[in-house]
Amino acid sequence: MGEAVIFFGPPGAGKGTQASRLASERGYRKLSTGDILRDHVARGSELGRQVKPILESGGLVPDQLVLALIREELSGGKAPKVIFDGFPRTLAQAQALDQLLSEKQVALKGVLLLVVPQRELLNRLVKRAQLEGRTDDNESVIQRRLEVYEKDTAPLADYYRGAGKLMQIDGTGTQDQVFARIQGALNGGVR
Repeated sequence: MGEAVIFFGPPGAGKGTQASRLASERGYRKLSTGDILRDHVARGSELGRQVKPILESGGLVPDQLVLALIREELSGGKAPKVIFDGFPRTLAQAQALDQLLSEKQVALKGVLLLVVPQRELLNRLVKRAQLEGRTDDNESVIQRRLEVYEKDTAPLADYYRGAGKLMQIDGTGTQDQVFARIQGALNGGVR
């Protein structure tokens, strides 16, 4: 049987950084729908042309497209050990992912909600935009992405809390401090 961990939280909370580190240390495969979609945009694929304006405006890519990507990524032989970075983003995606994980015989080990104050999120995202030159990290798009998160994604915390899977992690401090909190939660420590 495979296992999965979901990294959940607002843009700039550190999901990508921490998911990569956990994947490396525990032998998981990291799936970032944002990275996959940005790769399609960069390559100019048909999917990339469809999602480019959505990403640049800070909106959410339609569920059917994202779910098809995830299904394709999970296809193959043995049950995977996978980390979802920033997916699911809507209740419909969460419910579809539950069904897909069940079909693939993958147990959901936990949903890690990284909590960071909004002022720090804004600072992190502006800094990331300067360092990485990401077109989806300018100030108006950042504000839009945070609004979309609050409206469409934040309610997933209640869904996963109800399922007994939510682990709330303080996402402030050094990367090492946050990672230690994540390890503690996954190893059954304080959540």
